[in-house]
Amino acid sequence: MVSVVQNVAIDCADAYGLARFWSGVTGCPLDPAAAPGDRETQVLSAQGPVLYFNQVPEPKTVKNRMHLCLRPETSRDREVDRLLGLGAALVADHRNPDGSGWAVLADPEGNEFCVLRSESDRAAANS
Repeated sequence: MVSVVQNVAIDCADAYGLARFWSGVTGCPLDPAAAPGDRETQVLSAQGPVLYFNQVPEPKTVKNRMHLCLRPETSRDREVDRLLGLGAALVADHRNPDGSGWAVLADPEGNEFCVLRSESDRAAANS
């Protein structure tokens, strides 16, 4: 017997607002029943676990022990620029001159996540 990951739960101050940000990041839709002010909502994904946002009273105070790693369809650097435009913040830049590495960003509530190289970035480096 095994367990299947149903969702990734993200505590936050504004469930609807943060879900909208992550919907923009992933291109996946919000739950159709979601509305501003909801204490919980989710971003639906056909290819992986649901991102579940749950409003909690306490703010984030320390580094995430678990985080999402994103592999973009476009180049890593273009995706970092797009996500910064959506409201993410650059936390740490681990990109190297040879094209390897990753960027650590934070969503509007400070939850860290990584942007890895895309498959095309990886293929170009290996050719």
